[in-house]
Amino acid sequence: MPTALITGAASGIGRDTARLFASAGWQCVLVDRNAQALHQLAQELPAEGAHVPRTIDLTDPKQIASLAEGTPALDALINNAGMSDASNTPLVQQSPQQAGRLLALNLAAPAAVVDACSQLLKPGARVVNVSSGAGLSAIPFRGLYSPSKAGLIAQTRALANARPDLCVTVLCPGFVRTELVAGLIEAGRIDPERAVAKTPLGRMATPDEMARALFFLASTGAAPLSGQVLPVNGGSSIYGGSQGFAPATLDVLPLDLPLQLEVLGGPVQPWQAVSATAGAGPHYPACIDLSALHRKSGLLQAVHEAAIRFASRHSQQASLTVLLPQDTPERSTRWQDAGDGAAARMLISTLACEWGSRALRINALEVPPEVEPRSLYALLRYVCGPAAQYVTGQTLVCHRNTPKDAAA
Repeated sequence: MPTALITGAASGIGRDTARLFASAGWQCVLVDRNAQALHQLAQELPAEGAHVPRTIDLTDPKQIASLAEGTPALDALINNAGMSDASNTPLVQQSPQQAGRLLALNLAAPAAVVDACSQLLKPGARVVNVSSGAGLSAIPFRGLYSPSKAGLIAQTRALANARPDLCVTVLCPGFVRTELVAGLIEAGRIDPERAVAKTPLGRMATPDEMARALFFLASTGAAPLSGQVLPVNGGSSIYGGSQGFAPATLDVLPLDLPLQLEVLGGPVQPWQAVSATAGAGPHYPACIDLSALHRKSGLLQAVHEAAIRFASRHSQQASLTVLLPQDTPERSTRWQDAGDGAAARMLISTLACEWGSRALRINALEVPPEVEPRSLYALLRYVCGPAAQYVTGQTLVCHRNTPKDAAA
C-alpha cells in the first residue's frame, strides 16, 4: 500500500485529495491543526484504521519536527496547507510581525516538513508543493500572499535541483471554490464574476479537480516534470486581454470519464501505444499531434495547422496536446529563426483563450531529444484527459532524465 502525507488535510483541496488517495488504495498521513475535522475525516475514509491523523500546527517548527515520529515511509509528500490574508490592509501599513504567521505557514512550513520527513522519503518519492496563481501574478491587498507563493515556487525548483533522487513539482491552482475562497467572496475580497471574466474556461474549479492534479503529481508518471510548475487555472495565467470572458455554459464532464485518445501528425510509432479507445458510451475525446516534434523550424506554422485540423474535427469539450521539440539555443543556427518557438508557445496560449467558451483545450509538451516515449505516457494521458479539464494554454517542459528509481 503506497503512503502519502497530506498537509491541510481537514478541509478544501486537502480533504478532497485525501478522499481520492484513500479511495485509490493509498494510506494517508493526515496533517492539520483542526483535530476534530481531522479525526472525522480519518473515520470516513476507506480502509478506516489504516490512516494516520496528526494534529499539528505547521506554524510551529517544534511541532513540525515531531512529524517523523510514528510516520511510515512515504511515497509522496503533499504540502497543501496554506492561508490567505483577509485584512485588506496595504502592505506598508503592516508590520513584519503581522505577516509572520502567513509566511510561517505558506513559505517556511513546506521546507520544514520536507526536512522533518527527509529520511522517510523513499527513492523516487514525489514531493508536491501547492502554490497558487497568485505566485505567478501579483494580487494586491492580500498582504504577503503573492510573495509567499512566489517564494514557494522558487523553493520547489531549488529542492528539485538539490534532490535529483526525488520528483519535486509545484501545483498552481487558479480560482477554486473552497471554504477559503467562499469566505473571501462573502467578505467582498473576491468578485466571482470578475474572477470568471479573467478565466478562458469561464468558471471556477472544484476542489476535486485540484485533487486529481495532485494525485497525478504524486504518481511515478509525473517524473518528467520534476522542477516544473503545473498551472491548473482554467487559462487565467496565460490571458492578457482586456475583454472579459462570459460564464461557461457547458457542464464539466465527469473527471473519470473514459478517454478516447488518438495520435496524429507524422510517424506515430512508438507513440501509438499511448492512444486509448473508450468504446461505446460517453467519452472524452482528445488528440496528440506530433507534426511539430521533429521540425527544426516552422513550429508556428505546424501548431497552427494542427489546431486547424483539430478544430475541424471537434466543436466542443475536447483537448489537443501538441508535442514540441525542446527549445534550446542549439536547435536553430539562424538568429532570424529564434522567435519561432516563442511564437508557437504563445499561439498555444492564444488558442486556449479563443477556444475556452467551448471547453476546447490546448496544451503543449516540450520534449527533449531522444526521449523514451513510454516515460511520457502517464503525463500525456493526464494532460489530454478529463481529469485535467481545468488545464489549458500551458507549455510544460519535460526532462529526459527522471528521478532515481521513479519508474520502478
